[in-house]
Amino acid sequence: MFPNDLSSCTYGEVLGTTYDIALLPWGATEPHNRHLPYMTDCILSHDVAVDAARLAAERFGVKAMVLPPVAMGAQNPGQRELTFCLHYRQRTQQAILSDIVESLWHQGIRRLIIVNGHGGNTFKGFIRDLLVDYPEMFILSTEWFAVLPAKEYLDEPGDHADELETSVMLHYHPELVRMDLAGDGSSHAFAIPSLQKKTAWLPRHWNLVSDDTGIGNPRRATAEKGKRIATDVAIRYAELLRDIATVQTPEDLYEK
Repeated sequence: MFPNDLSSCTYGEVLGTTYDIALLPWGATEPHNRHLPYMTDCILSHDVAVDAARLAAERFGVKAMVLPPVAMGAQNPGQRELTFCLHYRQRTQQAILSDIVESLWHQGIRRLIIVNGHGGNTFKGFIRDLLVDYPEMFILSTEWFAVLPAKEYLDEPGDHADELETSVMLHYHPELVRMDLAGDGSSHAFAIPSLQKKTAWLPRHWNLVSDDTGIGNPRRATAEKGKRIATDVAIRYAELLRDIATVQTPEDLYEK
């Protein structure tokens, strides 16, 4: 097998291999309740992407490289005050993505899939702007945690550092999970009916929403649940890689 994780492979291993697609895990640096690492969003998006790249190679012969995860995430009010929670402005994220795309373009790689692990990140506007300068690029954005309905895998899916993220971390890295420190993830909903109905959106003030920075009870998390959902998400991504690897022009994306 050719290498597919740039975080650990060498130039000597990569040399001579033509890759079809690059995957870019993107997370954040923030507390995840009291029991998960600050880098949880980066770790999970990276590990799911690596599993997907390996499956795509084994099943479909697709050569995909997973780039090192980006830890620069956008944070809500009330998160920036938390110790070592780092907020990166949209223009900073846009500059990072632009430089990555420019590098890939220069090297002849025309397909990039962003695997987002942080709900505060959004890339649609960035991608539209990039396609003005790189019209032959195919840049896709996806959120690994939203690919499949969590309620079909979990007992109490939540929003942040919940049963979902905790289960998948227990699957990949049980040594990094401190369940003895976990809070219950209790949270407070909006009191305004229009916001409850999602008539409009505004950033949630995290210190007013969550008591321990988590939203959703992590205590029913298990490695078995995490393995099941991570495996199924990786399969879906492998199929996406198969489909996108053959695309040469925008016309290939549409039914004739």
